[in-house]
Amino acid sequence: MRLNLTSGLLPSLGVPAGLLGFFLARVWIRALDVVGVSHLPFTRQENTLIQIAVVSCSTIAFSGGFGTYILGMSGKSANEGHIGSHGRNVEEPNIGRVIAFLFLVNFSGLFIIVPLRKMMIIRHRLTFPSGTATAHLINSFHTPHGAKQARLQVVTLFKSLGATVLWPIFQWFFAGGKNCGFQIFPTFGMAAYRRGFYFDFSTTNVGIGMICPPMITASMLAGSIVSWGILWPYIETKAGRWFPENLDANDLGGIMGYRVFVGVSMILADGLFTILSALVRTACAMRKRRRGASTVTAAVPPFQCLSATERTMQSFDDRRRAQVFLRDSFPTWVAVASYAALAALSVVAVPLLYPQLGHRHVAAAYVAAPVFAFCNAYGVGVTDMNLSATYGKIAMMVFSSWVGMDGGGVVAGLAACGIIVSAVSGSSDFMQDFKTGYLTLTSPRAMLVGQVAGTALGCVVNPAIFWVFYKVYNMGGGGGDGADVAPYARAYRGIAVLSVGRHGLPDHSVLLCKLFFAMALALSAAREVAERRRWRALRYIPSTIGVAVAFFVPPRIPVGMAVGCLALHVWRRHVDAGGARLLLPAVASGLICGDGLGSLASSMLTLLRARPPICIKKCDAHLD
Repeated sequence: MRLNLTSGLLPSLGVPAGLLGFFLARVWIRALDVVGVSHLPFTRQENTLIQIAVVSCSTIAFSGGFGTYILGMSGKSANEGHIGSHGRNVEEPNIGRVIAFLFLVNFSGLFIIVPLRKMMIIRHRLTFPSGTATAHLINSFHTPHGAKQARLQVVTLFKSLGATVLWPIFQWFFAGGKNCGFQIFPTFGMAAYRRGFYFDFSTTNVGIGMICPPMITASMLAGSIVSWGILWPYIETKAGRWFPENLDANDLGGIMGYRVFVGVSMILADGLFTILSALVRTACAMRKRRRGASTVTAAVPPFQCLSATERTMQSFDDRRRAQVFLRDSFPTWVAVASYAALAALSVVAVPLLYPQLGHRHVAAAYVAAPVFAFCNAYGVGVTDMNLSATYGKIAMMVFSSWVGMDGGGVVAGLAACGIIVSAVSGSSDFMQDFKTGYLTLTSPRAMLVGQVAGTALGCVVNPAIFWVFYKVYNMGGGGGDGADVAPYARAYRGIAVLSVGRHGLPDHSVLLCKLFFAMALALSAAREVAERRRWRALRYIPSTIGVAVAFFVPPRIPVGMAVGCLALHVWRRHVDAGGARLLLPAVASGLICGDGLGSLASSMLTLLRARPPICIKKCDAHLD
């Protein structure tokens, strides 16, 4: 939730979930041994179920839209833009409504994908790289050497977590006045600080920079320099000609309009190219599999013609995995009936929660969701790219334009985006879990129970955590600590506003959007060609989505990520390469989680009216 509300980037949570599940279960078993209670051994199947339940719960922090479409509906996001900022185009977050909406939309994806598990896992043997990596990790834990490494990783995780929790509280003591504290310290001088380029000492950004590929970090830093260092200062000089002077800084009719819509155009271009590329890759993979299957059938002798030894050596593992995977049958008609029942319930209930969406709109979303879910799940199995957010943006544009501005098209599009993202993301995540269970010999029926339990828990836990952040960071009011929180909410609302019409946008903004849309397509195509042909120049071609996100994310976030990337480089090259490879996920997870907990603690001190005793700041010579 902390990541979703700040940077909008969400790294894979499978590794820390599997690691902590293993550690906590072993601690529980050790406690049972101490008190003399008999127990069965802790197995990799139980470890898999823990990991599935935890990940299905925690990923709702992303698919639930708390940092995107939920906050994009709010009055604060609307007032920042001033376009569609009243009436039916605004819905303030309400914890009861959010919980009800999540329960309605988050289970549909599970029943969409259950009938397809045999086709994707057994027949087409799709890779699902993240699920396969998680399975290998869990399998390694349940060996003597793996258990020793897991113990070292957990100890490192808690050391990193403990130290990081104290850091925001330590910073709080030095924030005793206006513009005081480490978080707004002009690290690179006042000129850079005024443009947003400074290190805010946030360990969350440092942890993200350690996990993310260096190219993503470099792309975001380059995008910040181009946008916040060059483009936006130039456009600001056109105030009075391109857009009215003296507008609020967050008015979409002013400089904010350029920031949001130029970045959005690049995101849409990257999403469009990614979808087309994934479809082409998937089609090519399916064609190769068909050709390979026919070739194998013609060239390899039948299974019965092989000797018993050859049969055992070539197929025992696969036969055993398939036997366990197919042992627990789940009737297709039950899955279809469950999805139809959830769809019917949503058609009735969702318009009561968001009246801007009519019954026919919700029905149309549930008709389209299985098609998107299948395409996304198959693409994830081949490329490991989850495009649920892109499918959600497509749905948002369609439904926003369908309803229109007067009918509340902004909120309607955002709510429809939530339906599609939840169904598509849930189905692809569950198929990844199926692959993990297939490789760890875990019962599919038990996995479904674990997924349902984790999803139900996530529909309650995540809104509760969001509500704490919403109140602590004053995301519902003007100003406050939430000024730079959830940058993606602006982008999502901007897409919805563009879809219902472009009235009130500043001059030349549409032209700039078209220009950067074309540039983003060209950049994505260049990366694709370089990757296919394995050019060395690939390492120098920036990531389109990384550059695009930097157009509306404050530069301090890429700066913090660059610090984390640099620290990892020093660790690998000059300290201990083996230790970095083993302990990186634990250290980064501790930095991210500890900063979130510590920030909540320091914010609670402020809510309790405690006053920091010290002020540390860089004084401006002109003011002195």
